Amino acid sequence: MKLLQNKNVIITGATRGIGKGIAQIFAKNGANIAFTYSSSVDAANQLEKELTAFGVKAKGYQSNAADFDAAQEFVTEVHKEFGSIDVLINNAGITKDNLLMRMSEADFDKVIAINLKSVFNLTKAVIRPMMKQRNGSIINMSSVVGVKGNAGQANYAASKAGILGFTRSVALELGSRNIRCNAIAPGFIETEMTAKLDEVTVDGWRKSIPLKRGGSPEDIANACMFLASELSGYITGQTLNVDGGMLT
Repeated sequence: MKLLQNKNVIITGATRGIGKGIAQIFAKNGANIAFTYSSSVDAANQLEKELTAFGVKAKGYQSNAADFDAAQEFVTEVHKEFGSIDVLINNAGITKDNLLMRMSEADFDKVIAINLKSVFNLTKAVIRPMMKQRNGSIINMSSVVGVKGNAGQANYAASKAGILGFTRSVALELGSRNIRCNAIAPGFIETEMTAKLDEVTVDGWRKSIPLKRGGSPEDIANACMFLASELSGYITGQTLNVDGGMLT
């Protein structure tokens, strides 16, 4: 029996990086996947093919998670198409890094909208179907930066720290309905984005991590799988740092 057999899962921002890694591992473990993407139609079509090859249902939706009405419509469509929503993974996120004295209001607002408001939008949308079935797991993607802060990332840190407070509050509100809400705080995860960085800098980061390596999308996906499955049935309101010991 696969760990997530027949679970219907929503993942926001799944066409690359951590989101794509989560979608692949979940599909391998029997989950049906509904995912959002912003603009990359080809990547979304390719991911649909990859996921359905595991014998599960998979469908991509072009939807802006930061838009409240669009998020509600998206979840309504998914519920009609899949029949239930068992797991929500709020993964969509961007960075617009700069020192605070140089950061524009637009760059602050956009990061808060996509990283934090999207979590409110999607969580609000799945609450009713999850309450009716008296079951559900919500997983919010935060960051070690949301836990400890980082120079040049005041907007990103604020958005990811906000997710942690939101997660704990939702866990308190929905626990009596058997809906769990947890956060994951990834450390330095090596994706397509980090591949573009200077190798010497990246190697310096690796050496500063107790496990002496960057994480992979699969490392985050495995943590998500634990929080999505019944293995974590008595865990809610928690933040799981998946960072190779960075915050130790």
